[in-house]
Order: sequence, then structure tokens, then C-alpha cells
Amino acid sequence: MLTSMKSTAALLLFALAFARATGAQEAITPTNHLELFNGRDFSGWTFCLMSNADPALTWRVTNGVIHCTGKPLGYMRTEQSYGNYRLTVEWRFVKIAPKADNTGVLVHMQLPDKVWPMCVQNQGKSGRQGDLFLMEGAESKEHKGLDKNTPVPMHGKSNEKNIGEWDTNVTVCAGDRVQACINGKFMNETTGCTITSGAIGIQSEGGDIEIRRIFLDPLKSF
Repeated sequence: MLTSMKSTAALLLFALAFARATGAQEAITPTNHLELFNGRDFSGWTFCLMSNADPALTWRVTNGVIHCTGKPLGYMRTEQSYGNYRLTVEWRFVKIAPKADNTGVLVHMQLPDKVWPMCVQNQGKSGRQGDLFLMEGAESKEHKGLDKNTPVPMHGKSNEKNIGEWDTNVTVCAGDRVQACINGKFMNETTGCTITSGAIGIQSEGGDIEIRRIFLDPLKSF
């Protein structure tokens, strides 16, 4: 009995050490409206950029709005993991130029932090918001057989507003399903995703963008 108890204790200690080493944590399922951006600073967020660049040169908060220069490549992500939610991001392009018109909403982000992590991306590129990418080993029914740079294409024409106007990008995550809606219009869905929870992030990928709100709501129906 004593040997068994020691073995169990050893296994628990190993599991705790592994969780700390990998950053593993239990995902939160929102039961109420939850603002992820407080309008003042980056509390609750962390950053990953190419070449360990200084995040302050890429991301800043001014007058209650996040500004991202789009350079270098990388992302900001929540410190907490989430699952089963409706995520809304209100953002806009300040300007666009060749290779400077891209960003994305990342969900189910997995550790370790790197550019890019395993996740599902609701595309934010100008003219392509609503494409869904399965990144760095993530997979789904509709994406099976496609490479990581090929998205599940959005259904129909783009529903984005003009450059400089605010777009509402909604990502619904329910179990192994991910759905994309742009400005109130259903654009895409993928099912059977191999990852179903994780951190939430915004890409720095060339686009000069502003973000005024990032928030979660509980799932009502899907």
C-alpha cells in the first residue's frame, strides 16, 4: 500500500511539473460576457514576435484603441486558454499596401509560442476575411488533404467594409467546430477540428491595423 501511495504521489508530481513546463492549463468556458481588452493596456495578454523583437515597437494602446504596425511577424495572445465561446473582434485597416494588408484572429492556440503556433485562423487579410486556416499540424474534416497554407475557402463574396471602416470579425468555437462570420454574415465553417481549446490571439502580419474591442460571449446556439 505504501509503495502504491508513493507511486501515485510521484505521478502527480510529474504531472504538475509537466503542466508547469508546458504552460498547460484548464480552458475556461465563458458563462457571461467577457471583455478581453480593457481599453487601457495589455493586461491578460502576452506577445511573441520574430527575433524576440520588442513588443512595444509593434503594439501600443492609444486613446482606448490597440494599434499594431504589422511588423515584425508575430502575435499577441491571451495568457488564459478558452473553449466553447463566441469571439468578437472589432478592427479596421488604417491603410493597405502590397504585403501590408494582412492579419488574422487565432483561436485554439497551442504552446509553445512560436511564429506560427498550432491553431485555427479566421483570416483577416483584406478581401479574404472569413477564410479558415488550419495551422502547423491542426486539422479538420474540410481541410483534410490541404497543406497549411491553403485555407478552407469562405462561402461567397467578401462582406468587408471599406478600408478605414470598422469590421466585426466573429469566430464561433463550439466543440470541434469553428465558424466565421464577418459583419453579421456567415462566411465559413469547419468541423472535426483536432484542437478544441487554447489561447486567443491577433496576428501581426504586415497589416497596419487598429482594434477597439475584443470580447467573448457564451454560446447560445450553434
